[in-house]
Amino acid sequence: MEQDVVLFSEKNGVGTIELNRPKAINSISQRMIELIYQQLKSWKNDSSIKFIIFSGNGPKGFCAGGDIKTLYQAKESESKYQQAIRFFQLEYKTDALIYHYPKPIIAILDGVTMGGGVGLTYGASHRIVTERTKWAMPEMNIGFFPDVGASYFFNQAPGKIGYYLALSASVISGTDAIYANAADHYITTDNLDTFIQEIMEKDWTTEKDINHSIDNIVQKFTSSLGQSNLENHRSAIDKYFSHSTLEQIFASLESANSDFSNKTKQLLLTKSPISLKVTLEQLRRGKEKSLEDCFNMDLILAKNFLKSNDFYEGVRSIVIDKDKKPNYQYKKLDDVKSDLVDSYFN
Repeated sequence: MEQDVVLFSEKNGVGTIELNRPKAINSISQRMIELIYQQLKSWKNDSSIKFIIFSGNGPKGFCAGGDIKTLYQAKESESKYQQAIRFFQLEYKTDALIYHYPKPIIAILDGVTMGGGVGLTYGASHRIVTERTKWAMPEMNIGFFPDVGASYFFNQAPGKIGYYLALSASVISGTDAIYANAADHYITTDNLDTFIQEIMEKDWTTEKDINHSIDNIVQKFTSSLGQSNLENHRSAIDKYFSHSTLEQIFASLESANSDFSNKTKQLLLTKSPISLKVTLEQLRRGKEKSLEDCFNMDLILAKNFLKSNDFYEGVRSIVIDKDKKPNYQYKKLDDVKSDLVDSYFN
């Protein structure tokens, strides 16, 4: 029998969704997205379900993102390409449903929460991180772009923090995720099981003010935050990433010549030049767009990246062969002209 890739349960008025591919850090397959979408739609109009808890099975994390190896097969045939596009369509539709969900959703961002995992949790009403949280939008590492509505939510982050996280694909802590508006509450792993147990043992079917009661339990288990690394570097990040071109961003990083600016510059140099330029343009366009329009833009970009040699080369170097030596078609920023960037948005 095929393993249940998502586990669902109902108890005391609470619906639980648990991603269940622990060996793959719960990477999302098309089947998983289909099941999650169907269950959310079903519970949306079910008066016996008062709210939802979202979590991932296994010790490593909530979700490492989309199933990249499946997307890599999109280059093999038109049917595989269309299948990859269907995955993105349903993924974005599910993410949008979570943003607009009429009932509270508690998302447990324990351990690795990246890419598609960020997409599933960003719109949740109560986003909980722990000391083990490793949050990132790592798409730039594979010659792709930060999708799942990133052009919308990265523009909601303080200053230019979102631009730094998008372009560098940096992995941040739970404390930093809260500072970046990607999470709300910090609960240590020592308290996590007890917190979930208290939620699950309470009878919510007769509760009048669900949100208020959830907030009270969350507050009871919330720990005080440490210092945010992002906050420490905020003024520098705002200075470097306020420029309108990648060339200017690199010049700003070089002129600063600090440990942080040098490290950031080296990070950016490992990315695909086409990904860098398209992503910066994506963020700039997303600033004026609604969430729905950002998802629509993501779908157009995804379709074009799946026709791009540099995407497949990025995946090959990081996920397939793991040599970390991508041989990109566009090797320097100068190779990427503005009309090429614009073509990705058509």
